[in-house]
Amino acid sequence: MSYNAIKKEFDLGDGRMIEIETGKLAKQADGSVVVKMGDTMLLATVVSSKEAKEGVDFLPLSVDYQEKYAATGRIPGGFLRREARLSDYEVLISRLIDRALRPMFPEDYHADTQVMVSLISADKNIMPDSLAGLAASAALAVSDIPFNGPISEVRVAKIDGNLVINPFRDDLERASLEFIVAGSENDIVMVEGESHEISEEEMIAAIEFAHKAIKVQVQAQKDLAEAVGKTVKRTYSHEHSNPELKEQVYAATYQKVYEIAKSGSAKHERSDKFKQIEEEFIASLGEEIDDVTKFLAKKYFHDVQYDAVRNLILDEGIRLDGRDVRTVRPIWSEVGYLPAAHGSAVFTRGETQSLTTVTLGTKLDEQMIDGAFINGYERFILHYNFPGFSTGEVRPNRGAGRREIGHGNLAQRSLKQVMPPDEENPYTVRVVSDILESNGSSSMATVCAGTLALMDAGVKLKAPVSGIAMGLITDEKTGKYAVLSDILGDEDHLGDMDFKVTGTENGIVACQMDLKINGLRWEVLRAALEQAKEGRLHILNEMKKTLAAPNTDYKPHAPRIEVLRIDKEFIGAVIGPGGKIIQEMQRETGTTITIEEKDNQGIVSIFAPDKESIDKATKRIKGIVAKPEVGEIYEGKVKSIMPFGAFVEIMPGKDGLLHISEIDWKRYESMDGLFAVGDEVRVKLLDVDKQGKLKLSRKALLPRPPKPENREEKKAEGQAPSAE
Repeated sequence: MSYNAIKKEFDLGDGRMIEIETGKLAKQADGSVVVKMGDTMLLATVVSSKEAKEGVDFLPLSVDYQEKYAATGRIPGGFLRREARLSDYEVLISRLIDRALRPMFPEDYHADTQVMVSLISADKNIMPDSLAGLAASAALAVSDIPFNGPISEVRVAKIDGNLVINPFRDDLERASLEFIVAGSENDIVMVEGESHEISEEEMIAAIEFAHKAIKVQVQAQKDLAEAVGKTVKRTYSHEHSNPELKEQVYAATYQKVYEIAKSGSAKHERSDKFKQIEEEFIASLGEEIDDVTKFLAKKYFHDVQYDAVRNLILDEGIRLDGRDVRTVRPIWSEVGYLPAAHGSAVFTRGETQSLTTVTLGTKLDEQMIDGAFINGYERFILHYNFPGFSTGEVRPNRGAGRREIGHGNLAQRSLKQVMPPDEENPYTVRVVSDILESNGSSSMATVCAGTLALMDAGVKLKAPVSGIAMGLITDEKTGKYAVLSDILGDEDHLGDMDFKVTGTENGIVACQMDLKINGLRWEVLRAALEQAKEGRLHILNEMKKTLAAPNTDYKPHAPRIEVLRIDKEFIGAVIGPGGKIIQEMQRETGTTITIEEKDNQGIVSIFAPDKESIDKATKRIKGIVAKPEVGEIYEGKVKSIMPFGAFVEIMPGKDGLLHISEIDWKRYESMDGLFAVGDEVRVKLLDVDKQGKLKLSRKALLPRPPKPENREEKKAEGQAPSAE
């Protein structure tokens, strides 16, 4: 063999094994591994430049997760028939990996770094996203790239009352909670997921359970790195330093920055004042300063802001806008703001504002998901838009970025938990949140505005949902910490945690947590969750002042849907040959009709702009699918005439024989002159034989004449009847 593969295996705790292999594939990358569980295989590679680019003071990390269609034996759709740009699903997994890895790189490491994870083989019942973080970290572990890991990610779910790590996809349908948790040997760094209105303690128990599994996976990576011989990382120097300049910046600006931070001014006013102090200091250095000195001055001034804002909160309990740590910013909201939308709401909290709309559509409006691993249809869609003007910036509009996809997904997860079941909500529902102002927690504003807009549209939510973003400021030296409710954008940027929690009055439905520090003590997490609950319920009460429950009906201009359940055998009759019947009904009634087979029944959805159109289509369909009942009376139409009687259509596509002997009490020798094709005739269904043939009678509806007493009356029996 020309390769020297090294493998490590570990048990998930229930007999299921995961294998990590390196040294066989992609050997020119700085690090590469293949992670395998069952038939699912992920190839992860990492490459990092030897030097950082000049003037870069952050980590230029790019993470891409992509699923190869061949992994599931599928050929991509579209004209090109090849993997295209990342789908939303792949972007979301890329973000999960990124958010777990990024905090673990050294703060002074600024080289371009690229992580790529590919699904190269798939078992349809093993979710690859729960293995992607492990694969990415293992690739870093077997490289010489500086990294304060390893870390790993696992999915934890509660199924039938028991917590399970990386459950099978089939079992997730029964899960009451489902979180992706990432962490190192000692700390949790990222959590994201959804749940069925669980308690704070239940959430903490799930995270603790996940962390135990993470520790096992971290140790396996350490063993692999030691076997490969990559325990010593590359040396680097990516930052200039000037201790004298740093001291000078602090002496000249710290107190000024502290006073502005304490003044409680608005976002743009505060930003302008900070900028002015920075520019005045740089100007004081003279016009001849070099680029490195200017760069360092700006960097140290950022450090001043970081320390001043954090010290203000820890020492005095005062935040940038003057609030204490628990207070939520002022809230106002309004529903029905857009008269032509099916549902709309404006939700404003402080300097963050969302205008959200709801549109109701048919089954034909469902979103088709055509991924390598996940494919199917989605009836609840949420889109989040974050234009530049929301922060007073000029920014080109090039479609949804990764951040917008991630924020929209969190809001969608939250609201989906309280959407009515399909049988109670026949609509495809699209929610769109346009952020008009942003200063912290626009995704949580989307959840609140989305709840109000859905209730305004008349969608029968199980319960209203609110959301809040929590922050954290810590001092490792003193052990002091402060949990912040409803954080500002600057508090997110300068803080140690961004923890978003959504829920109803009964419990948590979704969360997203990112940590920027090493270590989150469990008591701090408990404090954050309890404080989040307090803030969440406060916001919910403010929302209820605007609209407490869903409107009792849809808007007058909203489309209407009627759902009929028919026997499976009638699906073809409703559709007709080549779709002739259903197309004719849609054309004549002005409706949109869809049919799907589910649970051995036909589910017919009739979508129309008004009730009259729905009634017309419903009557037509009920006529097609109705089963003739013996003893019932029908208004029929003569379809054809035979020597022995007439065939009469009593329902669409259902003809019965009206025998010559059942036309009248009189006796006829011939059908001549009795009926014409198209005549309407009232008949009674006498019988349905074993072959399904219908026996009709007109005579049964006529009064029986008295027995004839003379020859003249008997002769009169031959008179032709008039059709009724």
